[in-house]
Amino acid sequence: MRKIGLLRQLLSQFILVLAGLFTLVPLLNMFRIAFDSSIKGAPTSFRLIPETFSLATFVNVWEAASQTLSYPELLRNSLVVSLSAAALSFAFGAGMAYAFARYRFRGDRAGLFSVLLGAFLPPVALMTPLYILLEVMHLRTSLFGLILVYTAFSLPFCIWNMRSSFQAISNEIEEAAFIDGGNAFTVFRRISLPLALPSIAVAALVAFLTAYSEFAIGWLFVEKSSNVTLAMAIWGIQSMGDQPWTQLAALSILMSLPVIIIFIFLQKLLLERLSFGSLKD
Repeated sequence: MRKIGLLRQLLSQFILVLAGLFTLVPLLNMFRIAFDSSIKGAPTSFRLIPETFSLATFVNVWEAASQTLSYPELLRNSLVVSLSAAALSFAFGAGMAYAFARYRFRGDRAGLFSVLLGAFLPPVALMTPLYILLEVMHLRTSLFGLILVYTAFSLPFCIWNMRSSFQAISNEIEEAAFIDGGNAFTVFRRISLPLALPSIAVAALVAFLTAYSEFAIGWLFVEKSSNVTLAMAIWGIQSMGDQPWTQLAALSILMSLPVIIIFIFLQKLLLERLSFGSLKD
């Protein structure tokens, strides 16, 4: 292992401490605002400890996070939309990514270019065609229509990310499976898919976060108050000047909890999968 000098080590540690403070201080301030009942409007001073500690804001947000929905109802809508979008992105993206990675067929390069173009297009460029398409299909104002919108946003990235992971798998492993009598679907399901699972989990996580945190375009496809998600509710609180910032901070903390849980679960999954030796298996 190569050793570094004392001055370079101190400089590196100093930069890491600054980066850590840059990340932690705003989070600590958000926690302080959420638990400080003395704040009635916008906070006017910077503190790390609440002046008057209280859980009343979290109770109010839990019971009425938006004008018509409680936090559990908003969380249900957000999880239904984001998990469904991630599942659809995985279901459609894995097969397409494997086909682009392993097979050569007419129009494969044009298809890859189309997928790449979709990955670079900003989501706002897809608003009008998706709006018209879902309006014709009578799905625009439903949660299923919102799921299709977020799936369309995430699918190009998922395809390219999973395609690279399938390409990284050695051909000899799949050829050995074919020799043992496996067909194309069996090799894909039992060999390639498990080996590419870490990258697939990352792609699914990106699809989940895209649907979970997006709010601007969602308002175009949501008209019923019963279909509002957590991200939309936070924007609604922020847009109303008479609402206390404590409610905004509390709802932001509650919204982050499912993401933290999913990160912890996927971190364990990735470490377990990466510890397997593919050639040995």
